[in-house]
Amino acid sequence: MNKGLNRGTGWALAVLGLSALAGCGAPGEGGFGVGDMLLTAGTTQTPRQAAETSDVYCPTVSVMDGGSVIRIGGSDPGSVRSQIALGDLARECVGQPDGTTLVRVGVEARALLGAGGSAGRYDVPVQIVVKDGSTVFANRSRRVAAAIPAGQTQTTVSVVEEGIVVPAASVDSFEIEVGLGTRAAAGRRG
Repeated sequence: MNKGLNRGTGWALAVLGLSALAGCGAPGEGGFGVGDMLLTAGTTQTPRQAAETSDVYCPTVSVMDGGSVIRIGGSDPGSVRSQIALGDLARECVGQPDGTTLVRVGVEARALLGAGGSAGRYDVPVQIVVKDGSTVFANRSRRVAAAIPAGQTQTTVSVVEEGIVVPAASVDSFEIEVGLGTRAAAGRRG
């Protein structure tokens, strides 16, 4: 990597990568898209990857009920200090030789200052659930800090959760849900 790139450029590239990852294919296409090109530094998959992902079920990402926005402050619009909202959502599903599916989920969130807010760090709690009915394979909660510098009104942060394994018995019927906060794994909005 070029020594002249700074941390801000690295974040910009990470956001670009996550945004590109959002272009993953539809269910049945394995989720291979532009983001994979950025992640694998090429425009094609290796023959082994192509065979593994060609028939892989990869459901769209659903948002949990009440999990799309966190609003901090009072109910009066002038007292809102900040609002955090989900942005792009992405997923990638790769079939494994043992019949399991390896899932990666990307979540982008935007932190906005309200009329009562000020520059600073804002906590963004993200929950990612991969399940089949009532069987939960992964329920991961991550907290990231969204830093809004002085003179700015918003920023974007991203979370990429990797290494989620769906057992062979559920590779054609699992669901992926995300939300802001730490909600129960049961609710979702289609």
